[in-house]
Amino acid sequence: MDFKLADIGEGTVEGEIVKWLVVEGEVVTEDQPLVEVMTDKANVEIPSPVDGTVRQIPWKVGDVVPVGSTLVVLDASGAPAPANGAGAPAPSAPAAAPAAVQAPAAAAPASNPASRKRVLATPATRAFAREEGVEIGQVPGSGPNGRVTKDDIRAFASGGSAAPAPAAIPVPALARGSEELEERIPLAGMRRVIARQMTLSVQTAAHFTYVEEVDMTELVALKDWAKDEGAKHGVKITFLPFIIKAVVQALREFPMLNSALDEQANEIVLKKYYHIGVATQGPNGLMVPVVKDCDRKTALQIAADLADVSERARQGKAHPDEMKGSTFTITSLGKLGGVLATPILNHPEVAILGVHAIKNRPVVRGDEIVVAPIMNLSCSFDHRIVDGFNGAMFVQRVVELIEDPRRLLLGMV
Repeated sequence: MDFKLADIGEGTVEGEIVKWLVVEGEVVTEDQPLVEVMTDKANVEIPSPVDGTVRQIPWKVGDVVPVGSTLVVLDASGAPAPANGAGAPAPSAPAAAPAAVQAPAAAAPASNPASRKRVLATPATRAFAREEGVEIGQVPGSGPNGRVTKDDIRAFASGGSAAPAPAAIPVPALARGSEELEERIPLAGMRRVIARQMTLSVQTAAHFTYVEEVDMTELVALKDWAKDEGAKHGVKITFLPFIIKAVVQALREFPMLNSALDEQANEIVLKKYYHIGVATQGPNGLMVPVVKDCDRKTALQIAADLADVSERARQGKAHPDEMKGSTFTITSLGKLGGVLATPILNHPEVAILGVHAIKNRPVVRGDEIVVAPIMNLSCSFDHRIVDGFNGAMFVQRVVELIEDPRRLLLGMV
C-alpha cells in the first residue's frame, strides 16, 4: 500500500522529513511511529496505519514532501523483505511498485528538470498554484530572492510570463576547509524553517522598534503573593501571565496591533480573538507555542496552559494547532533577557513584544532617588500597518497596566 502524507493541520501543504524511525525491510506494527515530519513549527511523529513491512522509503531526511504524496510504501501482508535488501515491492504486490517508483516524482516529474529545483514560495502560493493547475517549478519568481508570488502564478496561468525577477547578487559557495578544522551541519528541520520564516518576515514587513522601561515594583510583589496561590494548584507563577493579561487589554484598546495584512486581497484583517504566542527555546531551535483565548482566561489559567504547551513543544509532542494561529507574540529570555533588542515579527503578525531582564536601577520618586526593579520592553511593529504614534501608545498602555497590576485583577481597565 502507498501510505500518503495527509494534511497534518489546517492549511498544511507540505512537510519536511526530519528523521526516519524505521528502515526498509523492517517489520512494523499498527500505530508504530514511522517518521518524524515537520510542518509549520511543529514536529509530528506519523504512525503506521497497519501491521506490515516497510518496502520502500522514497524520501531522505531534509526532503520536503507535498501533502498527498506517497510517504512510504508498506506491505500490509507482513511478508519479509526481499533477500537482496533493495526494499523493492514483492512481485505479488504490483499495485505498490509503480507508486513507489513514482513517489518522489509526484512533486517533481523526472521528465521536467525545471520542476526539480527548490522553489521559494509560501504554502499559500503553492496551494494557489495547484488550484490553477500550474507547476510552480516552471514559474519565474519576481519576489525577493526569486520568491514566487500569486501574481507570478496568475501571469503564468494566463499564458504570459511572470514579472522579471530583480537582479540579485549571487552568493558564492563557501570554500571547503579541512574536515579536521570545520564541521558542516545541514540546514534542515526546525533550523531551516526558522531561517525561512525570519527571512520572509524581514523581507516583507517594514520593521521599527520602540523601547520603554517599566517599573516592576508592584508586579514583583503581586507575583510573590501569587506564587503561593499557584502552588496550591500545582502551577508555577511567573511574570509572563500578568504581562500577557496587560498585552491583551492593550490590544483591545489598540485593535490594529492585533491584526494581519492580507497582501493578496489588499485588506487588513482585524482579529477579534486573542491568541498569544510565546517564543520558547527548544532543543532544535526557537518555537512559538500558542495560548488560545487569553482574554477569557485568568492569569492562573494562562500560567497553567503556557507551562503545559511549552513543555510539550520542547519535547516535540505539541499538536500542530498549538503551534500556530497566534495573533500577537511575546519573546522573552528570562534572566538572560539583556537590556533591549529589536525582535523580528512573527509573520504575518504586525507586532511583537520583547521582554527583558529585571535589573535594580536608581529611579527618582518625588524628591528622592531610590532603587527599584526596572525592566525594558522592546516592541517591534510593521510600519505598513502600525504608525509610530499608535505603537508608542500601545507600549505605554502595557507599561501602565504592568506598573499598576491591581487594575487587571479588579477589571478596572
